[in-house]
Order: sequence, then structure tokens, then C-alpha cells
Amino acid sequence: MELEPTEHCPYDPNHKIPVSRLQYHLASCKKKNPKIAKKMANCKYNACHVVPIKRLKEHEASCANRTAIDDEPLNLPKITHPSFEGDENSGASNQIPDPDAWNVDNMHHSPSFVLETFAPKTLVCESDSKDLKEAMAEKYPNSSKSWGRGQKN
Repeated sequence: MELEPTEHCPYDPNHKIPVSRLQYHLASCKKKNPKIAKKMANCKYNACHVVPIKRLKEHEASCANRTAIDDEPLNLPKITHPSFEGDENSGASNQIPDPDAWNVDNMHHSPSFVLETFAPKTLVCESDSKDLKEAMAEKYPNSSKSWGRGQKN
């Protein structure tokens, strides 16, 4: 039987925890040691890496879970609104469209879609409605007065 690798708990060095249980142990040990927990921080690359706040930047710079993608700067494409492209004097070409106006389309002026509530209706023939009234009257004799209201016989 092979022994599972273990790690020391950052909140209590006397604790030696199997790697597979470390995440659970850290959560419970953090609650039990709130004074120590205030001085510690989690690595942004691996939540099981808990280090003193003073050493966090140093740890993250050399973290084993860091990837090459994390080192690349975030290059976002420049977004321009089509209606502002021709008017450079207004300075509006540098504006980003309002994210709340996702359904606005200045290229096509079609009416916007409106979703109406669905209210299903029961289609009943006149002959069926008489049979239905009689069946309901037999089942529920006291409700026959309210059943016929508003309907012609």
C-alpha cells in the first residue's frame, strides 16, 4: 500500500494532511484559527496555496501553477460603434457602446420583438358546452349556479 503525499497546514504546522484532503482541512482550520487567518492569503493560481500576506506577491511570481497565459497582458480589441465612425470631430469614435443597450441596432431599423404573455383558451363547441355543463352539474351540484354565468344557452 502506497502512502499518499502529505503537506503541512499553513495555519497549524503540527497538522500533516494528505494532499487529497488539504482543501477541506484548510477551510475548517481557517475557521478555527481566525487570528492567524487574518495574516494569510490565498494564491490566485491555486487556492490550496496559503501564504503570509507579506510573501503573496513573491509566491505568485514563482507559483508552480502559474501558466504562460497568465503572464501575457490582456489585449482587448478596440470597439467602435458604426454610427460614430464617420463623425470624427465629435470625439465619439473613441466611445464604447452602452452595454445595457444590447438590443439597439442602428444598421437595421426593424421593429423590436415584444414577447406577449401566453393565455391558452379552451375551444369548446356549443353542443359540447351543454354536455359539459350537465356533467359538471352532476359532479358538483352546488356549483351549477356559478357555472352558467355569462354564457348563453
